[in-house]
Amino acid sequence: MADQTDNPFKQLNRNLREVPPEMRKKVMNDIAIAKLILDMAVLVSSNYASVISGMIRTNKRK
Repeated sequence: MADQTDNPFKQLNRNLREVPPEMRKKVMNDIAIAKLILDMAVLVSSNYASVISGMIRTNKRK
């Protein structure tokens, strides 16, 4: 019963434990890969709107 009355937000003020270097390296590598994939997706898909509008737009000839 005593565990239920403890405030879980008080645990946020505790000092955090240091992460092992190999785990930190793996997590940072995974984040870098995810960022690379996101950047590649933006690079590939960002020009679709301009390409479609360029195809639809007609040039007025003089």
